[in-house]
Amino acid sequence: MAPIGIKDVARHASVSVGTVSNVLNRPSRVSEETVARVRQAIDTLGFVRNDAARQLRIGHSSTIGLVVLDIGNPFFADIARGAEDAADSAGLSVILGNSDENTVREGAYLDLFEEQRVRGVLISPIGDVTERLNRLRSNGTRTVLVDRSGAGTGVSSVSVDNVAGGYLAVRHLLDLGRRRIAYLGAQFEIRQVVDRLEGARRAIAEVPGAQLEVVRADGLTVVDGRKAGQAIARRATADRPDAVFTVNDLLAVGVLQAFVMTSDVRVPDEVALVGYDDIDFAAATVVPLTSVRQPSRMLGETAVSILLEELDDPELTPQNVVFSPELVVRASSVYPPPA
Repeated sequence: MAPIGIKDVARHASVSVGTVSNVLNRPSRVSEETVARVRQAIDTLGFVRNDAARQLRIGHSSTIGLVVLDIGNPFFADIARGAEDAADSAGLSVILGNSDENTVREGAYLDLFEEQRVRGVLISPIGDVTERLNRLRSNGTRTVLVDRSGAGTGVSSVSVDNVAGGYLAVRHLLDLGRRRIAYLGAQFEIRQVVDRLEGARRAIAEVPGAQLEVVRADGLTVVDGRKAGQAIARRATADRPDAVFTVNDLLAVGVLQAFVMTSDVRVPDEVALVGYDDIDFAAATVVPLTSVRQPSRMLGETAVSILLEELDDPELTPQNVVFSPELVVRASSVYPPPA
């Protein structure tokens, strides 16, 4: 059986094909009575609009592509929610791609979005994707970097000052009297990981006698954090760091599990712990987690806002919005925590 087409709807509603098109795309041009009749015909016949054909006619879709590093991380899920809310308000939809910190998957999503003629692409990249984004822009697809600065690249961006965030975390630990601090990270090709380490080093350089040990985890998940935490807990007490700063909250949660649930390392008495992102359940861990807060939803909302401005004015100068991080102190670094 042939699919129901727009001509079938027009015939059933006793209107022209043009009227059906107006009801679908510009209903304000059609009387309420006619709109009701056409929509009744659509419901009766089970008509589904061929949006692919529509995209070919107008040259683009009503969607935005978003690529994140790890949708399993609540930080990126919040970015996606913020982007969806802002896009929905503008009558657009978001297609979400999870690169899973894999450059091949990242490239495949960019290829897909280009083929689908999305209105724009938001991406939290693994490495340097400037050349690829510039190619998209030259073909008319607007692009915005998310959680990564685009300063000097000609690409708009929304990001957080991760160097400042790393500094805040380690300066807090130093102010508590901690002097043997471990920085736990992974995927050091990711800019945010390197920037947070740079901030940590700047703080360490301010305090004579303070030491920073870089510990590499296998990945950026809770399981990876638990494995690294178990390795630290197995060290002799004198060889352990007296504080751990992790590149994200998922690693911190894993370290906390290893210290509190599978060993006898006391947090924060023996080892203070600071994470990064301040995801929703950071405050609900067995020892509430001190963390560097990022405005995750606002990152997604602002990225869409910048994209919409560029769609309205393609000659607009690229914008590079940088948010400031905030240290949220809880019991994992100091007990009792401040009121």
